[in-house]
Amino acid sequence: MKRAAVGGGVLLVPASGLSAFAGAASAATLPDADLAYLRLLIAAELLAIDFQTTALASGKLRHGGVRAVVLRMRADEKAHYTDLATLLTDAGQTPATADDINFSYPKGSFRSQASIVRLGGRLEHLMVGAYVGAIQDVQTPALRRFIGQIAANESQHAGALAALTGRPVVGSAFGPVLSMAAASDALDEFES
Repeated sequence: MKRAAVGGGVLLVPASGLSAFAGAASAATLPDADLAYLRLLIAAELLAIDFQTTALASGKLRHGGVRAVVLRMRADEKAHYTDLATLLTDAGQTPATADDINFSYPKGSFRSQASIVRLGGRLEHLMVGAYVGAIQDVQTPALRRFIGQIAANESQHAGALAALTGRPVVGSAFGPVLSMAAASDALDEFES
């Protein structure tokens, strides 16, 4: 199982197909609460992309296929961002971009491959919790399915990172659930 995770096997469900769904879901008018969740999830995706880009640029991801896993994760996060941003744009809103948020990380986050993978696991745990919380709270049924698809992919990311550190790939029988406020507070820790 670890070998499959390190080689990217855990990351086999592509984000493709979400773009087509995003257009269909955005045709309906989204309630303000759903739009707020989209903005939160976009910020989470921007954090993940920034973290993964910084991790790749650090030159520390050299062993055990970690670089390939992080590259795949970043491609998935970019696809998630694109489709979430499309939903928000189709609803007449302007999505945040990488230029709108300055991220910061705890000291030593990019010191070694191990520190990068540890923080990456923590961020993926946050992502899963934010998406599961959104599934619970969004009002638009079609949006729930779309968010659920992304939550499944984020769980794959978390499992792949766990495998890379020798932690159990399968965690709790019930994944984390973060309310919008809790997810927002967790994201605030990484904004400068």
